[in-house]
Amino acid sequence: MEKVEEKFEPKIAAFVCNWCTYTGADLAGTSRLKQQTNARLIRVPCTGRIDPVFIIKAFENGADGVLVSGCHPGDCHYNAGNFHARRRWIFFKELLDFVGIDSSRLHFSWVSASEGKKWVDVVDGVINSVREKGPFTQYKKINREFEIPLETESKL
Repeated sequence: MEKVEEKFEPKIAAFVCNWCTYTGADLAGTSRLKQQTNARLIRVPCTGRIDPVFIIKAFENGADGVLVSGCHPGDCHYNAGNFHARRRWIFFKELLDFVGIDSSRLHFSWVSASEGKKWVDVVDGVINSVREKGPFTQYKKINREFEIPLETESKL
């Protein structure tokens, strides 16, 4: 009997800004633009407020890739949230490699509320990139040495 090879379909956790990218993704849907359905949107008030722990948790919980997408620089609803996010994610990509997660699985983009087509292009690009890398299995090896035991926290 011939073995049927299953095609790998990546799971993408997409943290998106409520004011721009989420609305752009909604525009893509209401415009009936064809897009892959592997991304699960997590709407946040601003990409500048995403705790890096959320990204690690997404990988721990089975995401093969993560996309963070917000307003274009200068267009942030909260003035400078996207600048804060950009600085944070440059550092965070290095930290991911340090704790044992391939940082090329984390993607960052700017998509405005009127860019439904751009959203489709970005999300499809991320899905295709992660599909080429294969399933994320490093979550079993994530370095947990940096977690502070509860009894130590009370002494801090």
